[in-house]
Amino acid sequence: MSIGTDGRRMAELAALLADGTRAGICVALLDGRAWTAGELARRAGVAPSTASDHLTRLVRGGLLVEERQGRHRYLRLAGPSVARLIEDLAGHAPAPPAPTTSLRAANATAALAYARTCYDHLAGRLGVLLYDALVADGRLDRSSGLALTPGGWAWAAGLGVPVDVLRVARRPVVRDCLDWTERRPHLAGALGVALRHRFTDLGWITQVTGRAVRLTPVGRPALAESLGVPVSTLIPGTPSAPSSGRA
Repeated sequence: MSIGTDGRRMAELAALLADGTRAGICVALLDGRAWTAGELARRAGVAPSTASDHLTRLVRGGLLVEERQGRHRYLRLAGPSVARLIEDLAGHAPAPPAPTTSLRAANATAALAYARTCYDHLAGRLGVLLYDALVADGRLDRSSGLALTPGGWAWAAGLGVPVDVLRVARRPVVRDCLDWTERRPHLAGALGVALRHRFTDLGWITQVTGRAVRLTPVGRPALAESLGVPVSTLIPGTPSAPSSGRA
């Protein structure tokens, strides 16, 4: 493939996400669910016909896939690699979030910043703290690319994570993903997905409105003990634990 062809394809992809409505639709779909075209139109604040045109372009461009059930058209991100692209772009966006105008909006923004899903794994301050704690404890090694150490495998197995499944997973076991609110990496990859599901099964976290995730009263002390961090670092509104990750 020629350099010119590569450049054109990159420009076509950039053009897809250069529109605020299409970019907003992709961000909404980071919750990992399939949305109807009507739901996405309302979320984007545009007419159904306008949303339909945008969705068709995103499907043709390979960023979304669609499924039809009866009269309904469901859309979702095309896969983890697309979710990673959207989250990474959001992390590199230079403009800060617009100021909120109500207490309800401020609370919703704070909840998303503290803990949320990034497609299929945990993000926000909680996701970054998880990553940092595993690095600090030697369960993740970054000396020659991110890798789970023997201690990390033992820790995951002790939590009840199906490590045999992780060892043969098609996607990387661990991968860092730039967090768009913290501007530091949180934990992705097969382990990131497995931990999100395991924490849910244990009753440590619960998903609330949209992408927001909440630590339960049982989960906060249990997760703090598992990670070897003070419980206070897991309370929303308190400073994050010192990071050994990149800025």
